[in-house]
Amino acid sequence: MAAGKSTAAARGAWLVFEDEAGQSMRPPRARTWGRLGCTSVVRVRGRGGGRVSMAGLSCYKPGQRSRMFYSFHVHRGRKGEKKGLTWQDYRDLLIRAHIQLGGPIVLVWDNLRAHLMPPMQEFIEANKGWLTVFQLPSYAPDLNPQEGIWSLVKRTIGNLAAANLDQLARAVRRSLKQIQYRPHLIDGCLATTGLIMDG
Repeated sequence: MAAGKSTAAARGAWLVFEDEAGQSMRPPRARTWGRLGCTSVVRVRGRGGGRVSMAGLSCYKPGQRSRMFYSFHVHRGRKGEKKGLTWQDYRDLLIRAHIQLGGPIVLVWDNLRAHLMPPMQEFIEANKGWLTVFQLPSYAPDLNPQEGIWSLVKRTIGNLAAANLDQLARAVRRSLKQIQYRPHLIDGCLATTGLIMDG
């Protein structure tokens, strides 16, 4: 992680953390109010399968407002439909972030299969002028501030008894958009990792 920070500082780049998450129709557990002695129960009306897949980038640079970008896919369980995000989705997300951030990126992400596919590796090699990649250890959620973003999203939609996949997708998208406009939340997710951006 120190290597990523020092590389970002040396290049005047954004330090960008990527992670992915998903949400099915089954709502995540969350705290709520209830009468003393009575366990609160949220009845789920929604039926059928389907899943919302998300990929997010938490972006940090000293002296700049923290940013968050995301990609979103709704899988309805139809035959022939892609189940989740592909390497092309990750590529497009990185290109969009690069354009909007207006500078080089030092990317820190995990060993997801889509990250390691030959076309993705070719894209990284072809764009090493603005993109430098560091791999996180196999399982290190405590080092990735994007995990905190997913925690905030799941807290927002906690106990949501969505009637259908469209309602769930709208709730998730609304939560992500709200976080985008609250840089202090994105900063807070970095703080929870114990990492510090040196000015």
